[in-house]
Amino acid sequence: MINIGARDFERELQFQASRSGGAGGQNVNKVNSKVELRFHVENSELLTEEEKALVLEKLANRINGEGYLQVVCQTERSQFKNKELCVERFKELLRQATTRQKKRTATKATRSSVRRRLEGKKKQAEKKSNRSFRGDF
Repeated sequence: MINIGARDFERELQFQASRSGGAGGQNVNKVNSKVELRFHVENSELLTEEEKALVLEKLANRINGEGYLQVVCQTERSQFKNKELCVERFKELLRQATTRQKKRTATKATRSSVRRRLEGKKKQAEKKSNRSFRGDF
């Protein structure tokens, strides 16, 4: 797959700013610092059909009914910083969704690891059996 970070998604991204909740002092009621990034997956010209399918499958919980992938940032007090954070998170989400996971090859535990595990279990059992009260009957 081609590097997602190298592509210029700016022309396909839509941004919307609104008032953010949380701390902010006097600015909190008058500055629109919360940024919402929206990206229409199916209409994208920069993603291949295979990549679109992967994104739609893996990020289904972040895609709304209209087909937009949404990322919201409101941690910073600056709208500009929140916008940059949104773009970073968006690219990271796409990168994670489009990378293929390596097939896991099943392996057996080594003899020494099995031996160590069983020895540990024996020591633990012995320790617990020594704690029990053995009265003279």
